[in-house]
Amino acid sequence: MIITHSLSIMLSLFQGEHMIFILLAVLLLFGGRKIPELMRGIGKGMREFKDAKDNVKSELENGMKDKEVIINASSEEIRLQELKLQQMREANAIKNV
Repeated sequence: MIITHSLSIMLSLFQGEHMIFILLAVLLLFGGRKIPELMRGIGKGMREFKDAKDNVKSELENGMKDKEVIINASSEEIRLQELKLQQMREANAIKNV
C-alpha cells in the first residue's frame, strides 16, 4: 500500500512537461554528440547488471539443487543403515531362539 502510494506520487511528478524539460536539460548539458555515448554507457551498464543478476540467480539455483542431492543421498544412506540394523536384529533374534 505504501509502495503503491509513493510510486503514484513519483509518477505524478514526471508528467509530459517535466519530461520535456529534463530532456532539454540533458541536451544542453551533454550536447547532441554526447547523448548517444551516454545512452550506450547506460545500456552497457544495464546489460552488465542483468548479467550479474542472472549469474547470482543461477548460482543460487545450482546451490539449491546441490543441497537437494545431498539431502536425498543422506536420506538414502539412513534407509540403508536402518535396513542393516533391522537385519542384524533379525539375525540376533534367530540366534536367541
